[in-house]
Amino acid sequence: MFQVQEFIKSLNLAHNSIVVVEGKRDEDALKKLGYCGKICQFHSFKGLVKFADSVPKYKNLILLLDADRKGKYLTKRIIAQLQHRMTIDLSYRKDLTIITKGRVKNVEDLFMYAIEV
Repeated sequence: MFQVQEFIKSLNLAHNSIVVVEGKRDEDALKKLGYCGKICQFHSFKGLVKFADSVPKYKNLILLLDADRKGKYLTKRIIAQLQHRMTIDLSYRKDLTIITKGRVKNVEDLFMYAIEV
């Protein structure tokens, strides 16, 4: 749990950033763990073009999409679409994989993992 708390603390310190998750349950999990920054649900935009048009007001885009096939595909598409317009930060996704030793593939499962540890 300590490492997850440190992860959330560092996420809260990322200023002028928005965290992108896939859906509502991912957002809920981050909020339950104490994240209080801006969260954007990718699936609420109904497509990559609408998503890409609405996020440029932030300097830094923190991608926390799931580590499954769909999440990896979406990550690549978002990077291709936005990498020239803003900073895209994948370091938190990598940190999450290290902290959970790869056991948490879906962000929504992070809360349950934190309780078990």
